[in-house]
Order: sequence, then structure tokens, then C-alpha cells
Amino acid sequence: MAAPILEMRNITKEFPGVKALNNVSFQVAEGEIHCLVGENGAGKSTLMKVLSGVYPYGEYSGDIVYGGEVQRFSGIRDSEKAGIAIIYQELALVPEMTVFENIFLGHEISNGPIIDWNETIKRAGEMLRKVRLNVNPETKVRELGVGKQQLVEIAKALSRDVKLLILDEPTSALNEDDCDNLFDLLRDLKNNGVTCVLISHKLKEVISIADSVTVLRDGQTICTLDAKKGEVTETALIRNMVGREIENIYPKRVRRTSDEVLLEVRNWSGYSPALGRTVLQGVNFHVKKGEIVGFAGLMGSGRTELALSIFGNPDGYKLNGELFVRGERKQFNHPQNAIRNGIAYVTEDRKRDGLILIQDVKQNITLANLREISKRFVVNGNAEVTVANEYKTSLNIKTPSIEQKVVNLSGGNQQKVSVAKSLFVNPNVLILDEPTRGIDVGAKFEIYTIMNRLVERGMSIVMISSELPEILGMSDRVYILSSGRITGELPIEEATQEKIMHLATN
Repeated sequence: MAAPILEMRNITKEFPGVKALNNVSFQVAEGEIHCLVGENGAGKSTLMKVLSGVYPYGEYSGDIVYGGEVQRFSGIRDSEKAGIAIIYQELALVPEMTVFENIFLGHEISNGPIIDWNETIKRAGEMLRKVRLNVNPETKVRELGVGKQQLVEIAKALSRDVKLLILDEPTSALNEDDCDNLFDLLRDLKNNGVTCVLISHKLKEVISIADSVTVLRDGQTICTLDAKKGEVTETALIRNMVGREIENIYPKRVRRTSDEVLLEVRNWSGYSPALGRTVLQGVNFHVKKGEIVGFAGLMGSGRTELALSIFGNPDGYKLNGELFVRGERKQFNHPQNAIRNGIAYVTEDRKRDGLILIQDVKQNITLANLREISKRFVVNGNAEVTVANEYKTSLNIKTPSIEQKVVNLSGGNQQKVSVAKSLFVNPNVLILDEPTRGIDVGAKFEIYTIMNRLVERGMSIVMISSELPEILGMSDRVYILSSGRITGELPIEEATQEKIMHLATN
């Protein structure tokens, strides 16, 4: 094994009411790709924030040994000067600035007091070639897709002569091609002497790229596995992450057929004035009582646009077609109208659109149905506490208290709060848009179990997912979208990844 470039020894970090890291130690060899895995709330991101100086020396106990010396970073600038760069799941780029401005933001190339823009553009082009991104450095970042923005972030890190690159959930919003491109780049960086620490919930990705894997659980180091010794397997990772075996990540459910159609759309089309293009074309589908209907398709196929157009059309699409709820024709011009007719929607972006992060758990859970716990426009505080505690228990939301601010919860528990918020409106049809994005395998299993429990009670679920194993593991039927059109419908018995991908690319 190569000499370690990094050792973190006995790191402990506490927040009010919770010990996020408890005597954590781990070691990264120089020139390797080291993956850090664990359930949401295990402490992965916190550990990397300690390393990068987000939590400076004095706010934690333990030692950071980097390059053979104990480091006491007082902020991010100190870690950057040492050659450490961190790229977060939410990219830290300025959309209205150009690519070259973003790459050298904070360490501009100057000639005396004047920024040398010509040299900046030239050097930015060199960085872009290193990350194999063929774009004009003068392009504004907002004009690039998420995959290309990710590469701009890496180019930005390389411009600072990075030696240790940390990536926190880098593939959470990428399609398969962008993921493959990113991993090829990380292998190239490894061959050129850059060490990478990668945080990921996607175990297949971890298995494909890791040289070593460290598992955290409940703020403690559980083990480090060596890929060269064949120790990095899905079974081993799950067992160490959750502390138990999960033989089937998709829990079994007794499927009951029903002829009662709860939701149907006919010849549904939509035009987006903001985008200047058609987003939906002649869509027809139906959802029966007590079933999970999966919607598959590539990024940009129109799945989220379809969900939002049904859920009160908050994005202002120009819609044509017919919408039926329990056989009655409806027209919703606001999400509140959809909610009152028994349709709820859990967004794919819980942090931006689903939750108010600075409010507490109970306020988020009751937000969409305050009328239920209010009298004369005054919220009954006791009723709110009762409702929140019921959902905390029934959905197993792990939080010290319902008074805890949602921003302090793990991703999986934030997702459960988002689901609870939608369940409190008592829907007949629940639309789940990427329900397990950015959450770990243990939390996924709990979300799937909740879904099964809901449909067994007679609720219907529309599940939009980019993960084909999830579609195949949870759905009763699958619709496939491509370019705003439904290109196929498959009963789950006939559905395969190959058939779905064929229809998704038509």
C-alpha cells in the first residue's frame, strides 16, 4: 500500500443535541480513489467539512495529518493552500459568470493590480482540456448542463494545483453517460497523481471505481475494505453500513388488482413559454387503486413536467387534454386544487422545493394542510404536535425532537418529512418524483416499505425514477417517456432494463 497522504485520527465533532462524529479515524493512501460510504447521518459530509476547514480547528477534537504534518486549518483557504479541494453535491458556481471567471474565481491571474483576462482565458482553456470538456471558456455557466458544470468545478479545483480532491455525491444529478465520463476523468487524475475521496450512496459506482472503502455508521468508523483483496462487495457494504443484512432491497408486497381508476389523463400536451418548446405530447395513462405505477425515461424526457402539469401546473405550461379523478373531469390551476382533489406531489428537489429548511419538523409536516389543525386562522399548537409525533413514529423519522430544524436532519430523514407533509393532506394518489435520490440503502429500504404500506391501504403511487432497478423492483406497471411522449407501457412481468432503455431512446 502506498504511503498515506491523509490520516484523520480520533476526530470528534458535536452539534447541539447530537454527536455527529465520535472518535472517527481513517487513512487515505496517496494516488488512490478512496470511497467514503454510510447511511445518511453517518457523518461522511461532516468529516469532509472538518478536513476542508469548513469546521475549523478548535471546533472539533482529534488530528488531521496531511502530507506527514499535523494541520490546523482555520478555514477553507488554508486547506486550499495545502492542495485540498472539495466539490459539494450543490455546485458552488456563479451561473451568470463565464466558465473562465468561475475557474479562477478567488485566485484571479493578475498583472499588478489589473486582472490579466487574456492569460485567464488561456489558462482556463488548459484546465478544460485536462478535464476533457470541449466548451468555449467564455460560455456562461448557466448555459451548461449539470454534467458539464461538474467538470467546470473539477477544472476549478485543478487550477489551484489540487493534490487531494474530495467529491460529495458527484453523480446524484448526472445521467449515465455523464457518470461514466466523470469516472473516466477520476481515473485519469489518479494516474496523474491526484488522490480522490469520493462520497457516494450508489454502491455499484463505489464497487466499480474504489481502491479502498471506509464505512461510517452513526458517527463512528466501522471498517476499511480493500478492493484489491476482493473485500468491496455489495453485500459487505450493506452489512457494514446498516449493521444488518438486507437480503432484498425491494421489500415484497402482495399485489392486489383493482379495476377502479383513480387518475387518468387523455391526449395531454403541454407547451412551456419559459423554455419556448413543447414539453409533453399526446400523453395517455391511467392509475388504478392500490398500485404503484413507475415512470421511466432519460433526463429531459418530460417525467417531472408531466407530474407538475397534473399537480396544479405551477410552472405555467399551456396545457391541452383531459384530466380525470375518479372518473370526474377536472382542471387544476393551482397545486391547492390538486390537493383538495386527493392528489399530492413529493418533489425531486426536497431542499429547494419540498421543505423549508430553517423551520422545524412539525412545521414542515403540517404546512400543506394547516386548515386541518386551525380554527379561525389560528393554528392549534397541541394538534400540530400530535400530528407531527404521529408521523415521526409511523415513518420512523430519526430526529431528537419534532422541534429540530429540518436543515439539521440527514437526507433520508428530510425525505421522510417531505413524504409526511404530503401524507397529511390525505391523498388518494401520491406522486413521488425521484423518491430515493441522494439517500442511502437503509433509508431507501424504509421508503420502499412505507410505499408498500400505503398501497396496501388503497392509496395509489406514481413513482418517477431514474434508477431502473428501482422501477423494476417496486412498480406494478411501467410507462416509458421519451421527448415528452409515452413510447410504451409494460406490465412488470414483461419489463426489463433492456426493453425500457429501448423505449426510452425511441
